Amino acid sequence: MKNYANHIKVFGFLSLLLLVIPLQAQESPKLTDPEIASVAVVANQIDIDFAKIALQKSKNKEVQDFANRMIEDHTAVIEQAVALVTKLKVTPIDNAVSQSLLKQAEDTKVNLEKAKKNDFDKYYVDNEVAYHKQVIGAVNDLLIPETKNQELKELLETVVPALETHLGHAQMLQNKLTSKK
Repeated sequence: MKNYANHIKVFGFLSLLLLVIPLQAQESPKLTDPEIASVAVVANQIDIDFAKIALQKSKNKEVQDFANRMIEDHTAVIEQAVALVTKLKVTPIDNAVSQSLLKQAEDTKVNLEKAKKNDFDKYYVDNEVAYHKQVIGAVNDLLIPETKNQELKELLETVVPALETHLGHAQMLQNKLTSKK
């Protein structure tokens, strides 16, 4: 029963998370390119942080491989974004969307760290599915439409297929973990 309650708590949080970004988008639909760069870097760093927790807690090789892939791919995106903003002489600017993502990520990290050993893999993978859906939506519906700089827009557009691949991989893992129970 306690596991079920924890599960509901995590999913309740994830549901809230999915509602906050669209709300943020409606409340502050005008982001500058430096703010968009900040959101992109923050969103990628958050998933790297989640993956590092997975590497510490999971004993499942597929989950560990997925976490390593998240660290590798999202680090590469951050490096591309930093190279681009350096080239453009733009300094990412913290904003309400970045701050909201960071606050929500702190709550998720606490829940991931608290997850019991037997439940961790499912919590992590469920979060990855929800997080990637959220990020893909934010990139397509908020960041790309508001980006003025063509190179930044192209970087964001090239990231979407990788995010969709991550989502597909996470959903495949989610199905495997669900079918084992």
